[in-house]
Amino acid sequence: MSGHNKWASIKHKKAATDAKRGKIFTKIIREIVVAAKEGGGVIENNARLRKAVDDAREANMPQDNIKKAIQRGTGELPGAVYEENTYEGYGPAGVALIVETTTDNKNRTASEIRKIFSKHSGSMGESGCVGWMFSKKGFISIDKSAGDEDTIMTVALDAGAEDFVAEDDCYEIYTTTNDFNSVLDAIKAKNIPVAESEITMIPQTYVKLEGDNAEHMLKLLDELEEHDDVKDVYSNFDISKEDMEKYGA
Repeated sequence: MSGHNKWASIKHKKAATDAKRGKIFTKIIREIVVAAKEGGGVIENNARLRKAVDDAREANMPQDNIKKAIQRGTGELPGAVYEENTYEGYGPAGVALIVETTTDNKNRTASEIRKIFSKHSGSMGESGCVGWMFSKKGFISIDKSAGDEDTIMTVALDAGAEDFVAEDDCYEIYTTTNDFNSVLDAIKAKNIPVAESEITMIPQTYVKLEGDNAEHMLKLLDELEEHDDVKDVYSNFDISKEDMEKYGA
């Protein structure tokens, strides 16, 4: 499953963009609310909530904000009712896109997402049109400077990881969604610093984009991720580092 680093670079870009525009708190709060609503407000018993709270702490969100978001999710405090929706479609050159949203107005969000697709040489498709191209996996990235390859690989595989890949500057670990937290806990128990960890969608293949198609794709991605209701965007494009720097926002 080597190659996730191509998409990871885009995910890092997304995080930087969100922080710059001051939207990361809003998105994390929505995730906490939904996670608490679905699985309860006890962090230890709710893996999704635990991940959302970890993200909140990493973003330096005040503890009071986290507590209130959990209470909104469990119904202890009033607040907007959010629902999750997933949209699928195509970008330039037939690139596959999955857009996960959290919204209090499904019709408005669907209309706005469709307009964004159309604006940037894309089109929104039917549910399931591209989902089959992706697998939901746990992903953990560790900088090579964090430790010896054999040691880290042994810890990960013994804890239940599916795959371990040594890239140029990092180790990539892939897990099932069920084993994600146990593998992550095992790594952290050995005091191995984790650069990135998430449940994500891994594409089976990538589509190489250059020139105008690369530019349109990055603009489409930026506008989707800029939208307040968009939680995550997954795609299977491959753009060179040079084009990323040339066309990236």
